[in-house]
Amino acid sequence: MLPSLFKEEGLFPMLKLRTGIDQLFENFFTEEKALAPFAGKGLPALDVKETDEAITVDAELPGLKQEEIQVTVEEGVLAIAAERKQEKDEKIKNVHRTERFYGRMERKLALPAGVEDGKIDAVYKDGVLHVTIPKKATAKPKAVTVKVK
Repeated sequence: MLPSLFKEEGLFPMLKLRTGIDQLFENFFTEEKALAPFAGKGLPALDVKETDEAITVDAELPGLKQEEIQVTVEEGVLAIAAERKQEKDEKIKNVHRTERFYGRMERKLALPAGVEDGKIDAVYKDGVLHVTIPKKATAKPKAVTVKVK
């Protein structure tokens, strides 16, 4: 008997597992919003950018007060944490949909060795936390002129 030219996943469960894993990796590396399944799970959305002078982190934290946000650096790890508390209104009896996240949220980012973690600046404005982490003077790239003879 000749082997079949198509995969029968029902007869071979490992083929189904492999197909699922292949699809997971394919979607992760090709989808524009690869981390979309994690959105709304207590992880504030971040933008991390780097210049010659500093690393900047912008975190979306809408609806929070400045005193509800904590920014800490410990052992080379930047931690941004906040807690959004749900206001209870006893007059409302039927809630039809709740999509906003309530509770504690936190993101941690490992910082590179060439930053000055003692000089971090954080500003909260219009629901976005802007964190600036300056680089050490030795970490900045320097141009060297090479003479050719």
